[in-house]
Amino acid sequence: MKKLNIFLSAILVIGLLSQCQKSNLSKWEPFDESLELSKNQSHANPRMQYKLIQSKYLNKNTIWVSVLDDMKDFTKEDYMELKPYILDKSIEELQSHVRSNLFTYTQLTQWYIYRIIIHENDPEKTLHSIISLNPNAVEQARLCDQNKSDNDHPIFGIPVLLKDNINTQEMNTTAGAVALRHNRTEDAFIVKQIKAKGGIILGKTNLSEWAYFFCKGCPLGYSAIGGQTLNPYGRKEFETGGSSAGSGTTIAANYAPVAVGTETSGSILSPSSQNSLVGLKPTVGLLSRDGIVPISHTLDTPGPMTKSIQDNIILLDAMAGKDENDPITLKQESIPNYLEGYEFGRLADLRLAALNGLIEEVPNYAQAVNDLKNAGIEAIILNESDFPKLPNFLSILNIDMKYDIPRYLKENAGKDVLVKNLSDIIAYNQHDMRQRAPYKQEIFEDILMDSTSTQELDTIIENLEMIARNFFEEILDNENADAMMSVNNYHASYAAAAKYPCLTVPMGYKENGEPINLTFIARPYEEKKLIQIAYQYEQLTKHRKTPVGYR
Repeated sequence: MKKLNIFLSAILVIGLLSQCQKSNLSKWEPFDESLELSKNQSHANPRMQYKLIQSKYLNKNTIWVSVLDDMKDFTKEDYMELKPYILDKSIEELQSHVRSNLFTYTQLTQWYIYRIIIHENDPEKTLHSIISLNPNAVEQARLCDQNKSDNDHPIFGIPVLLKDNINTQEMNTTAGAVALRHNRTEDAFIVKQIKAKGGIILGKTNLSEWAYFFCKGCPLGYSAIGGQTLNPYGRKEFETGGSSAGSGTTIAANYAPVAVGTETSGSILSPSSQNSLVGLKPTVGLLSRDGIVPISHTLDTPGPMTKSIQDNIILLDAMAGKDENDPITLKQESIPNYLEGYEFGRLADLRLAALNGLIEEVPNYAQAVNDLKNAGIEAIILNESDFPKLPNFLSILNIDMKYDIPRYLKENAGKDVLVKNLSDIIAYNQHDMRQRAPYKQEIFEDILMDSTSTQELDTIIENLEMIARNFFEEILDNENADAMMSVNNYHASYAAAAKYPCLTVPMGYKENGEPINLTFIARPYEEKKLIQIAYQYEQLTKHRKTPVGYR
């Protein structure tokens, strides 16, 4: 059997080399990372003292081979010719270029695939942020070229990347875990929504394994399947944020126009902030969670991660809809049209709450508050007292995951997945901890030891929601504020417990070049208000810059 596997691998490489030569593409060559790992052992952040960078399980050539047949007619010259019309362009600009016949949807999709391969094959630029590419992406783009109409949704023909805990038919859904590497599924509800509007699922992105609820103190953006995701603004220097690390790094590096992440408590806000992106954590229940590998059905939500507010609106609108398989989505009275109904340019009518502690501690935040005040908004500066504790918050994640993972494995996982629950996963990993769980699996082990009953959990959830909502109500309701201003994912756990939506937008860079974001938090189902506020700040400041090595 071993000889057969070696023979098949050799055939694969020979075929890959032949196809790569036709498209002027190189192949991935694993490199000696011992020097890089040695240097990072002195990093001031213990989470960045990596044990490995390259995946032990995923040969990138097996990703590329699935799409190379459709890249034969796309060359380096094509890539360079189209680059000024695609790099860093908004969805609206891309659609305009298609209408003007500067390129087709097919060429747009090929351009992103080409860019992914040339960057991910370069040891000096690779971000280890792609786990799989959709073998049907180019063919779907060709169908879009044949079926264009004047009434298409703006997502029509636009490539979209998905965090690899979101089910898709064309690619396995691994959550970054070896135990799920053969997990073949149907489409998640939000994927069906995107496809129904003509969006093209380009591929799956790396993530913090099991959405960063697996190992303690381990690096953000690490998974056994994908390896260590790196931040394009400072590879091995800055954290990627997590757990939607690959969704953040890929969009920052222009591997696609937009991506979908997921959040339980900070997993969209954190990587969006670390990668100078716009990230929306919607109200829990606004978007369906069906077909997404869970942590907590109480707190989980998918959300869009993009380079601009307008692109964020488009992807949000493409995913929205009521889903009978996720009953919480049925509680919405109606699904808003997120593409219409905004009143931009009325800053003078806004009241925003700012926290004095952040003004004193974070220079970028202080500047953001001043920028908004100078533009006409009314900023209420609050001398906040100590933040309230959120007792037993981890129990929500522990107990929900204890039951939600077996439910996903039973109802959504493919037939080749043999594990049935967390105990099975722990036992499976113990056969080869060095490869499958090099940073251990202590959180999973702790989950099994958490004896909180479901009745006790209900009380915890109700209590925490009350504490968190009281915290925000003191700021928003008592001060008659439209939103609270925070930094990055600083208040993510409070927003999670309260089920409040958050929208984060670039507010510049620290002195060392690390991105930092301004985050707006509003009441449930006030996404359109958040969009209005954040859009005006974005247009006022226009802080986002493409990472230097990816221009």
